[in-house]
Amino acid sequence: MTEVQALALNVSHPQLHLALEFRRDPTLAEYLSGPNAEAVAAVSAMARGEGEPYLFLFGIRGTGKTHLSQAACLTTAQRGRQAHFVPLGMTGLEPSVFDDLERLDLVAVDDAQCVAGDLVWESALFDLFNRLREQGRRLIVAANAAPDILPIKLPDLASRLLWGPRYCLMPLSDRDSEQLLIESAHRRGMRLGSDLVRYIMNYHARDPASLLDLIARLDSLSLREQRQPTIPLVRRAMRETS
Repeated sequence: MTEVQALALNVSHPQLHLALEFRRDPTLAEYLSGPNAEAVAAVSAMARGEGEPYLFLFGIRGTGKTHLSQAACLTTAQRGRQAHFVPLGMTGLEPSVFDDLERLDLVAVDDAQCVAGDLVWESALFDLFNRLREQGRRLIVAANAAPDILPIKLPDLASRLLWGPRYCLMPLSDRDSEQLLIESAHRRGMRLGSDLVRYIMNYHARDPASLLDLIARLDSLSLREQRQPTIPLVRRAMRETS
């Protein structure tokens, strides 16, 4: 996939409607659980068509809310069912983006804080919640704060958002971040020595999304030049991701 994709374009995943293109395919296996094992297990169950019909993910930036939401949609699609990822932080969206989504197996709504306080959007999300529930579909909602903290004006929506499990995603420790680097590189056939891991941890952003983007860029450079990663190659990958 390239970095730009139109709304609901069907390319590699014919059963998946995506609201934007990913720089890489985010997978559930790639997400290092760390302190978030319970949340990952719940999202994985939903992606398999099991578990809760609705859950809410929240946490600070960089804890993996978007990654898990996208990965759940991709996993659902890979299992032959239909999913839709809606990034409410994306400019240009209208509440009609929720139309007819109740026919799909899984809907993931990201950045819900971006529409909190807007009664038109809140009503549309409330209606979507009810339609999905009536049809026995599944819904993931993600935001930067817990549902009872968000400035929701519509009482009925505020109540609905509290109906299911709520998971606060916690940042990875430095040790977990190092493990994420090593495991992600290994899956791509790269070896990261302790010197490279220390270099990345010292000079690059440590949130999982940034680390995984760097590994993807490093993999591209390594394949292009047919050699294992070195510190100079890591520096080049960092410049390309900055």
